[in-house]
Amino acid sequence: MSLKIIRTFRSTKIITMSYVVDVEPISYSLTPYTGTWTKAEAKHLLKRTLFGPTLQQINDSVSNGMAATVTSLLQVPAIGEPLAFSPAETVAAQGTSWVNSVYPANATQAQEVDIARAQSLGAWGMERVNLEGLSIAEKMCLFWHNHFAATFSSDQRASYNYFALIRQHALGNVKQLIKDMTIDPNMLLFLNGATNTLYSPNENYARELLELFTIGKGPQIGPGDYTNYTEQDVSAGAKILTGYIVDGLRSDTMPQPVATFFPILHDNSAKTLSYHFGGQSIANNGANEYADYIDVIFGQDEVATYICTKLYRFFVNYDLTPTVLSTVIPDMAATMIANNYDVLPVMQELLSSQHFYDVSLRGAIMKSPMDMIFSMFNTTGTVLNYPLAVKYEMYLYLYYFSENLGQSYGAPPSVAGWPAYYQSPAFTKLWVNATHLKTRFGLAYYFTVFTGVPVAGENLKLDVLPFLNSLSDPYTAQAVVEDIAELFFPKAVSAAKIAAMKYLLLGGQPEFEWTIQYNEYMADPGNPTYYQPVKSKVELVLFQVFQMPEFQTI
Repeated sequence: MSLKIIRTFRSTKIITMSYVVDVEPISYSLTPYTGTWTKAEAKHLLKRTLFGPTLQQINDSVSNGMAATVTSLLQVPAIGEPLAFSPAETVAAQGTSWVNSVYPANATQAQEVDIARAQSLGAWGMERVNLEGLSIAEKMCLFWHNHFAATFSSDQRASYNYFALIRQHALGNVKQLIKDMTIDPNMLLFLNGATNTLYSPNENYARELLELFTIGKGPQIGPGDYTNYTEQDVSAGAKILTGYIVDGLRSDTMPQPVATFFPILHDNSAKTLSYHFGGQSIANNGANEYADYIDVIFGQDEVATYICTKLYRFFVNYDLTPTVLSTVIPDMAATMIANNYDVLPVMQELLSSQHFYDVSLRGAIMKSPMDMIFSMFNTTGTVLNYPLAVKYEMYLYLYYFSENLGQSYGAPPSVAGWPAYYQSPAFTKLWVNATHLKTRFGLAYYFTVFTGVPVAGENLKLDVLPFLNSLSDPYTAQAVVEDIAELFFPKAVSAAKIAAMKYLLLGGQPEFEWTIQYNEYMADPGNPTYYQPVKSKVELVLFQVFQMPEFQTI
């Protein structure tokens, strides 16, 4: 195909043999978006903030407008706790929360209970994503889980509290989140803070606090000297953080493991920081000394820059161009600093900005495994309405599917999180390698044209008939495939792809045949003679859609 590019001062026109596409200049402004508010913009917003928006959510967003939609998204709804569902859970009653339950005194039984609770926690996490509603909460929780990339502990009550802490501060104050995370039992166990004492200082958490959680490392500029801190700061930080242990792990009497400060284990000396922190000295302050240190760290503007950079990469684009680094990120950081490190104003500004809705950013991010799986389930409105044991078993399967695709929620591969969120230059493209792509296609097959994944006597698959009925005009084949394309692709696709989708839906028959079939189905929806052909054709279209490159992006 011939291609000619004509450059003007207003735009670049890409002219092919069949059509002309206008590519507007990229906007780097965080001023409020004032352009047209259509399905395209609403869809972009919801795809980036939810795991899988429905057609109703997109339509409501168009009707309500950008400002009201962003306000709704930036709410964190209350949720329930994980429930006991496995016979191996012998303490908490089936169907009740186990998060404040003790463990059996017998070590073998305690291990069995812990495995049951870990499975419950994994299923609960997937259920939360499936039932996310119109809220950015679950995407923010994934962001912070990747940021504080701790794994499940040996006591799932501590694991649950770690996730609850993240959700509590998902759109709250970063400084307070860092302080609470520093003495969180799960984190104390994960990065050896619980064994960091005056007699045996451990630098693990002190190093990650600077390198990954707050200010960022930056290039090395001298021996033991990085852009934003030195090894002196790591050593001093380890001493500052001494004295905390975790008490009550798998206790048969304590309902929760707790972080306990022991003054005898704390280094009481004054700790002097490097020139990066103005050579400040952190005086002994016992159990609260860690908070004094974090206040000093947050006195550096680079903390806001570092965190806002990660927010930008997660929600907007991994490609940090020089202009983004010199304009967008500083503006986001300034907003964060002006609001004392609250996250909500930053996200409000970003999601409402001219820059966020720039057409060049749409479809720029490859779907993570969780995005891929739940864009199928959530967008089709498939919710697992089964008895608790079956439902949790199904959600556990979804957890394992995501794990097989490279994203195990609750078990990031390292303290740095998943490589797709930080590893240059591929970033999110790492999610879609040859092995994982084959698995993605396999899951699409099982969830659509196959009978489903057998789980506890039921079949785990997409519920496509209610999805079909929810479309704008399910009686018309053209409208059906256009809605499907609208929902599952981040940008408009070619007329040829729409035509191919319609051909699959029609099965080579004239278009009016679809209308007849759908009418017959609606007249007797419980009759498999009528619903099965309609169902099978929609499943076939979805299977093909889930294999298209456009589906793999948001």
